Amino acid sequence: MSGVSRETTAVGNTAAPWLTVVGIGDDGAASLTAPAIAIIRAASMVIGGQRSLDHLPADCPAQRVGWTTLDQTLDTILARRGQPTVVLATGDPMWFGLGSTLSQALQQAGHDPQREMAVLPTPGAFSLAAARLCWPLQDCLCLTAHGRPVAALRLHFAPGQRLLVLSHDGQTAAQVAAELCDCGYGPSQITALWHLGGINEGRFSARADHFSANPGSEDQTIPALNTLAIDCVLAEGARPLSRTPGLPDEAFEHDGQLTKREARALTLMALAPWPGAHLWDIGAGSGSIAIEWMRAAPRTTALAVERDPLRLARVVRNAQALGVPTLRTMLADLPAGLLALDDEQPPDVIFVGGGVSRPGLLDKLWSRLPAGGRLVTNAVTLEAEQVVLDFHRRHGGELRRLAVSRTQPVGRLTRWDTLAPLTQLCAEKP
Repeated sequence: MSGVSRETTAVGNTAAPWLTVVGIGDDGAASLTAPAIAIIRAASMVIGGQRSLDHLPADCPAQRVGWTTLDQTLDTILARRGQPTVVLATGDPMWFGLGSTLSQALQQAGHDPQREMAVLPTPGAFSLAAARLCWPLQDCLCLTAHGRPVAALRLHFAPGQRLLVLSHDGQTAAQVAAELCDCGYGPSQITALWHLGGINEGRFSARADHFSANPGSEDQTIPALNTLAIDCVLAEGARPLSRTPGLPDEAFEHDGQLTKREARALTLMALAPWPGAHLWDIGAGSGSIAIEWMRAAPRTTALAVERDPLRLARVVRNAQALGVPTLRTMLADLPAGLLALDDEQPPDVIFVGGGVSRPGLLDKLWSRLPAGGRLVTNAVTLEAEQVVLDFHRRHGGELRRLAVSRTQPVGRLTRWDTLAPLTQLCAEKP
């Protein structure tokens, strides 16, 4: 049957691939299983960090090659294709580890990782940290701050949420503590664990507001290689932020150029973010649409385009504060600056929040969409609405008329205040 594959693999039969990634724990050789040792002995080259190489049996005949830079080491590994090679990695190589990097490198080189590479994991930092704290691993979010903005962790702060985080260095705990305090999670407990499973295993635990208040105290000296366990506790009076689109307007720094909360929720409904999708937010204003897009689904990305440099700086600050610091920004005035988008990742979805009435803008953006791509725009002026209606006549799509009223006090009484109505277009390219 087309598209169906069935293979039977004997248990422990990992000798067929030329490349084997072996996870090794802090306890060194004691963490190596008999199959792992057999594969290491049969290899002609073993590549790894010096500390890992020192754990190898003395009678291992393989050539030992120390780790250099990532790119150089990957080149060395791929150049040995077809020759028995072992790469030593820490813990579980497929969880934010070297195995993931090698799998991607093989795919990019046109090879099938399942046929080229075998992986022999050992308990990694997440498993060991959860075991030490008796935290059910399935209830934890496992993340990394290694080489990534610490502000990205803000997205995952929630009352009762437990996070396991691979640190970038010994300062990560204090940096995370500052982020927690800034988001109203000062009472959260942070535990830094290091050398898990080894003879030098240790830990340090404190509330986030203690870390933040005493960032340089001697009792907080933490080794560079460590894992953080964070038990999120919201401070009294603080309010959590939902991942559901429609954050309060006051969650954003803005100058009035902000898609209001109710319209924003309905706009995200039309944009319909899915994992890994890429958005162009044209006329980003405060960045609220792009930011909520990235908060709504994992691995989503976005480019916020804005012509006003002050507003663009505000977009960056909002993205940092709301946990999506990897939001890309571009200073450009469209449609004149459309050429600047040529080198950008093509969009899956485009939202036009500003400049809708500019001649030709919607059509030029429409031409950038792939088949199946979606364009969403909100018109709040009569001129913009006319452009949207004309576009709809030519390309189709769905039109919605949105009108929202909010209560406002009038002395001791209450009245309805109606926000400016808007016309929303959602069109999918055939």
